[in-house]
Amino acid sequence: MLGKIKIFNDPVYGFVRIPVHRVFRIIEHRYFQRLRRIKQLGLTDLVYPGAHHSRFHHTIGAVHLMTEAIDSLRLKGVVISDDESEAALLAVLMHDMGHGPFSHALEGVLVTGGPHEEISLHFMRHLNRELGGGLEMAIEIFCGLYHKKYLCQLVSGQLDVDRLDYLRRDSFYTGVSEGVVGSDRIIKMMNVANGELVIDEKGIYSIEKFLLARNLMYWQVYLHKTVLGAEKLLVYIVQRAMYLANNGEGLDTTPVLHQFLRGIQMEELENPEVLNRFALMDDHDILMACKIWMGHPDPVLSTLCDMLVNRKLLKVHLRNGPMDHALLDKVRQAVALGNQWPAELWPHLVLSGEVGNTTYHREKEGIKILMKDGQLLDFADVSQQYDLNILTKAVQKHYICHPKNLSIH
Repeated sequence: MLGKIKIFNDPVYGFVRIPVHRVFRIIEHRYFQRLRRIKQLGLTDLVYPGAHHSRFHHTIGAVHLMTEAIDSLRLKGVVISDDESEAALLAVLMHDMGHGPFSHALEGVLVTGGPHEEISLHFMRHLNRELGGGLEMAIEIFCGLYHKKYLCQLVSGQLDVDRLDYLRRDSFYTGVSEGVVGSDRIIKMMNVANGELVIDEKGIYSIEKFLLARNLMYWQVYLHKTVLGAEKLLVYIVQRAMYLANNGEGLDTTPVLHQFLRGIQMEELENPEVLNRFALMDDHDILMACKIWMGHPDPVLSTLCDMLVNRKLLKVHLRNGPMDHALLDKVRQAVALGNQWPAELWPHLVLSGEVGNTTYHREKEGIKILMKDGQLLDFADVSQQYDLNILTKAVQKHYICHPKNLSIH
């Protein structure tokens, strides 16, 4: 298998070559193949029907962009050894391995105590032992500990290959053209100064477009109110199933999901047996369970599952200010007086909360621009096309979900 080259026909970039032997071995591993069965955008296809692409699609795309970035930096005289190149590819290849079913939608529900990146790290360490070593440098890059900081920034930063791929790919599959970014142009404008990833001055406009596209994609796709309502419904379903399972109620489901319904702490994944069971779980376990639970005698579980499977979703309102408690009480009373749902279901039909996003974190390793005179300036100090206060400001929106047959004013 040494020297084997795999070619993927990617709908976004065309033919993508995987020339590194160890990278291809990871792709063939069951841990990575599982990503084919996890949708990149969770339940977003309930709003954008084309959004069925998987974490596998996205990760292969990110590997392709990492290859392009390394080639571009080498042409500018940046010294990157073959071992470092391979480690960077491996780091971005494995960065999403820790995602559970439906990606971010159920993060922190079935496994508590940390984000999916911690689960990815468990997979990396286990693979390193299983493959007899060779992933140490990749793990250092993933954790941001490698001495060449720009390699770490390419994997995880405000202008990393992960973001460059998911914006372009998610735009492609949802049909939301506002998310299209010039990833080729941005990669060719990348450079290294003082050991950090920077952008040449002539790439400023491309970065402006990138940040605006990211901002638009968050509010049109990632935080779309209907997607938000659907994902909250899914969380309620799993939490109700966990409650019933932990109280001795019988639940028909796949064996692996049944084990996780008791709730797993992050540190338990250090056990290889628990990690391997997690690696068997994907979107299909959850969706099949929802279809089965539509007939469960518990009225809360069965009703919520019917709502999700048949897209009888709650109506969601987004507001800039906090929700009025009097309004919430009014909606809850309307649900109670409707005599359409059992009392146990009422708390699950009216809910409120908040979502937020900050497009550009200036204080967290902002994007540096390498000026023609050699100065290094923060992007926010250089851009003159837009009011950067909009992009650097944390935007919070509050929401309320309720049955569609109720109206609020």
